[in-house]
Amino acid sequence: MQDPLILYTHPMSRGRVARWMIEETGLPYEARIIDYGAPMKSPDYLALNPMGKVPALRHGEAIVTENAAICAYLAELVPERRLAPPEDTPERAAYLRWLFFMAGPFEAFLTAKDSGALAPAFAAGYGEERALLETLERAVDGRTHLAGDRFTAADLYVAACLGYYLRIGKLEPRPAFVAFAQAHAHRPAALRAGELDNALIPRHPNPNMPASVAA
Repeated sequence: MQDPLILYTHPMSRGRVARWMIEETGLPYEARIIDYGAPMKSPDYLALNPMGKVPALRHGEAIVTENAAICAYLAELVPERRLAPPEDTPERAAYLRWLFFMAGPFEAFLTAKDSGALAPAFAAGYGEERALLETLERAVDGRTHLAGDRFTAADLYVAACLGYYLRIGKLEPRPAFVAFAQAHAHRPAALRAGELDNALIPRHPNPNMPASVAA
């Protein structure tokens, strides 16, 4: 019997991405909602994730945090679903590249820019804004898959990030970005995950975010 999957999340957080990914696997799981404030900083939760943030995934004795890592980990649990390309292939290289590109330069740049704390381009891991956005735009322009000719966890993560930052108005709505996000937003797993999280929002609000932003 496979160890149970437990997702620690909040319906108005990046945990929405992790739930979408779990839904893509088809594996049974339990979602435990961790509210903002004291619950997310409680000793019990900090023992699981010392960062005091969600999402986090428990799988037996394994603990995985950070959305890109959670997506990659889950993809490996269901090789029959082919959510990750085979090792030692060019597709695998592209898959890893775009998972880490979004988790690293892309998110770091947008959050730094939004807070007015951009570092000099030569010193920052995200480099110049123009180069970063053009690199991503070229990657997704006219495509629905970034690693081969089928859907992978990299497509999910890129689409989820693009969709979120477009929705909150923090990312320039270039046609290629909009098209890639929309190409995956209506996958059955994405819709199921969204419905589950949206139903929880009235009981678990985010004090720093209006409900319309998450949905």
